[in-house]
Amino acid sequence: MRGLIAVLAVVLTSAASAQTQVGGPVDPQRAERCAVRLGIALTGKSPSAALLSAANPQLEVDALLESDAFIERFARFINTTFNDTPGTNSIDDATYHLARHLLVNGKPWKDLFIGPYDVALVNGQVQVRDDVNGLGFYRSKAWLERYAGNEEDGVKLATAYRILNNTTGLKLNAAVQTPGADFSATGRQNGACRGCHFDGWFALDRVASVLTKKVQTGDTITFTAPTAGPQQLLGKTVSTDRELMNALVNSAAFDFRVCRLAFQFLYGRNELSCEGPLFDRCIDAFRAEGTMQAALAIVATDPSYCQ
Repeated sequence: MRGLIAVLAVVLTSAASAQTQVGGPVDPQRAERCAVRLGIALTGKSPSAALLSAANPQLEVDALLESDAFIERFARFINTTFNDTPGTNSIDDATYHLARHLLVNGKPWKDLFIGPYDVALVNGQVQVRDDVNGLGFYRSKAWLERYAGNEEDGVKLATAYRILNNTTGLKLNAAVQTPGADFSATGRQNGACRGCHFDGWFALDRVASVLTKKVQTGDTITFTAPTAGPQQLLGKTVSTDRELMNALVNSAAFDFRVCRLAFQFLYGRNELSCEGPLFDRCIDAFRAEGTMQAALAIVATDPSYCQ
């Protein structure tokens, strides 16, 4: 009899768990807590009356992810994450404008990095325009100038780092300037500098060498074609910024970055080791559908999110 009771307990527990996962009713108090959490996390606002009255608020996640409140909140989150400081003017925050455009129109998230767009100032207003020569927001004039850097010979190390950080989450600490240290192109090939600038998979100097070069005359900045020739990066032969960006968005590191962003947005932290299976499902969903909303939905609708 005890064995039978134990079996029944397991079956009933499993059934209750499955019911929650497929959208069955949940405990009213849990539902209310879940509605509050989803409303604040996804929209930055208290939940609506409809969300509070929902038997299972997680069934409303897709609708929340289409709301303007979510789109605005997430575009600002991405802009803050991808830039160390706010732009001086709205046009400087090209990341925000293009992220918002993609979310509103249901476009693939990779278009933020390789899509045929330009973010430009038109009659005093920031606009996202179709541009066959565009490369996400990376060829937008304001962004190019913002991260052009001041390295000798126009080598755009700042741009290279920002690209790698945005697409893969790479974080590096700048070397401390010390008297007599040689931070020229030649100096960076020696000692501790070489690991980050030439040997690592991110190899900042080699990444920068396939980007356009900065030319500054007075207050005017222009860009010329790269001259260093093809580089071996990410297991591929890369010659241009477009080839670099395509290699990055088609890498496993990019998929990982997307789902880490989903956890950071929803939880305010990175994923935990015990959340590995959920993280894997997030990556599978993103690879299948290609949108940031797909990645976020997997995490936000998991029963563990509203525990």
